[in-house]
Amino acid sequence: QVQLVESGGRLVQAGGSLRLSCAASGRTFSSYAMHWFRQAPGKERKFVAAISMTGGRTNYADSVKGRFTISRDNAKNTVYLQMNTLKPEDTAVYYCAARGLDTVVPVPRFAYNYWGQGTQVTVSS
Repeated sequence: QVQLVESGGRLVQAGGSLRLSCAASGRTFSSYAMHWFRQAPGKERKFVAAISMTGGRTNYADSVKGRFTISRDNAKNTVYLQMNTLKPEDTAVYYCAARGLDTVVPVPRFAYNYWGQGTQVTVSS
């Protein structure tokens, strides 16, 4: 069993930066590709970024390319999402998810092994 706990979300002004963290319990963190999703109020959950098990491959949604960077530290069982040049439309609850297959391609929600509880990011204009 793996538990994922996101942190780092808060209120920030447009143009600012945040770094989200997703800490995983257990010893098998490196056996999972890690993905970030976000869900704005009244909207469906959308893919943001993904990183492979070793960190060698990444993938980003077009809406965040060039602004967000996903990384991971397997020694610390943590995946990060560095978010720069934030926009009001980035406001959402951000979730991390673990997938037992080494893919950076997003898949339906049911295909992920574990989900975190989410962290709120609010970007004011």
